[in-house]
Formats: sequence, structure tokens, C-alpha cells
Amino acid sequence: MHFGFTDDELLLRDAVRALFERECPPDVVRAAWDAESLDRRVWDALAQMGVPGVLVAEASGGLGLDELSLVLLLEESGRAALPHPMVETAAVAAPLLGAGLGARLVATDLGGVLVPCAGDADLLLLRAPDGLRAFERAAVTVVPEPTVDRARRAGLVQCRPEDGTLVTGDEGAIDLAFDRGALGTAAQLVGLAQRMLELTVAYAKERRQFGVPIGSFQAVKHRLADALLQVEFARPAVHRAAWSVAHDVADRARDVSMAKAMASDAALHVAGAALQCHGAIGYTVEYDLHLWMKRAWALARAWGDGGWHRDRVGRAIGV
Repeated sequence: MHFGFTDDELLLRDAVRALFERECPPDVVRAAWDAESLDRRVWDALAQMGVPGVLVAEASGGLGLDELSLVLLLEESGRAALPHPMVETAAVAAPLLGAGLGARLVATDLGGVLVPCAGDADLLLLRAPDGLRAFERAAVTVVPEPTVDRARRAGLVQCRPEDGTLVTGDEGAIDLAFDRGALGTAAQLVGLAQRMLELTVAYAKERRQFGVPIGSFQAVKHRLADALLQVEFARPAVHRAAWSVAHDVADRARDVSMAKAMASDAALHVAGAALQCHGAIGYTVEYDLHLWMKRAWALARAWGDGGWHRDRVGRAIGV
């Protein structure tokens, strides 16, 4: 299997990166931790670009692209530590709901019982005894839950199934929605790992000990080189999984689980290296590193942790 990203896909990625750098700096992520409601300016800008509708057919008002296009954008959302539910909306809900989604935020419990942005979402996609149902925000009760990454604004959702609209009762469609969510989360983990590595390399060039930058020390070089290898091994696995989902291959679930396991491991490894290389400053909430590090800790366990996905790979290959 051989694939490469098209010039249009790369241009769209670059445009989204520029938007995040302009509209979603660390201050915006930090503000989401304690805000009464989520600031939607960056999300509205993404909606104007058509990003939430990447997987929606053009005839239904979307961009009519596939998961290979979306995975690059989700990497960028991880790199920016975007506090909005981009995976849940663009990767999971949009292919199921299609037209009419617009700039609405969607939350879902497919990735776990703690639902990110549950209180901020316009629509919630929740499991029910007969399948997957869509609930308006007013039809559910959200109990906020404190988590390590408060920018995810997670909560427990209480609802009555009869208050929601059945979206699908097809378990195959629900499994595909889960795989899209796991794939999207893996992409975000790669973006998070990349940003933590960039921050740490920049810090190692500036921080001086014994009259020289700490980045000149062999131990620091080795630590960062190992971290880079983790990212460079995980990224192709995520892209391969995106290709498998886009082309509906028989081994889709295996490839998605491989990607999620590798991306989770990579992000956790890079987070550990970044914290060690930063030293004491890395532990402070005033320093931006923790925004990415805590997001990595949370996402590594969302949509199935590394152990769960390795078990699924093992079952797929008969181990």
C-alpha cells in the first residue's frame, strides 16, 4: 500500500494550522479550564472553513473529503490543544448526521462515560438500548466532573432514551463511528506529542547550565531523539489507519487499534521526556507545557487505552 497526501490536502492543513496559531494560542486553551461557557470564536472560524463537514458529502453541504484529509486537520487540533470537541463533531457525528450540522458542537459517550464538552455541546450523541440516539442539550442533565485536563470540560450525562432521536441501530455503523473516534484521537495525540517535542527542543536551546545550553548535553540529546522516534513511528500508523477507514478495508479495526496504541504510547513517552527535560518548571501550571501534557494523559485513555487496543490487535491477528 502506497499513498501520499495531495497538494490540496496539505494546503488545507496549513490553513487550519494558521487559524489555530491565530485564534487558539495557549491563553485560549488555558481560559477554557474555568470559563462558564466555552469561547466559540475559533470553532466558528473552523465552521466557516467547512472543517466540521470534511466527511459530509458535497451534495449535503460538506466538503466531500475522506478520513485522510481529516486526519491531518485533527493532528493540527492536537498540536493546538483545541478545547472544542473536533473529533466528536467532525469525525464521529458528521458522517452520521450529515446536512444541518453546521457550526453545532457535538459531544458523545462513545469514547467513555466521561463526556468531553458535555455541558457546552448543542447536541449529544449517546448510546441507548436500541442504538445511537441524538439528544438536544436541553433534553439531558450534565454533572460536571473534575479531571486532570479541565479544558476538556468533561461531565457525566443523564438522559431518558425516549427523549432522543434514533440515529442508527446498526452495530456496524456504531463500530465505524467508534473507529473514527479512536482514529481521530490518535491523530490528536500525534499532534500533542509533536507540540510537546517542539516546546522542549526550544527550551533545551535556551536553558543554560554550566555556561552552555542543556540541549548540548548528550543525555538530553538522547532523550529527545528517543521521543522523536516515538512520534515518527506513530504518525505513519495513524495515516495508515486513516487510509484503511477511508477505503473500508477488512482490517480497519486492527489498523485503528494499532494507531491508537502507538499514538498513546508516543504521547505519554514524549510527555515524560518533556517533563524531565524541563525540570521543575515543567511541573508548574503557569508554564504552558502542562496544557499539552495533561491533554495527552487524558486522550491516551479515551476511546480505549493502549492495553485495550493492543488486545484488539491481538484478537485480529489470532494471538
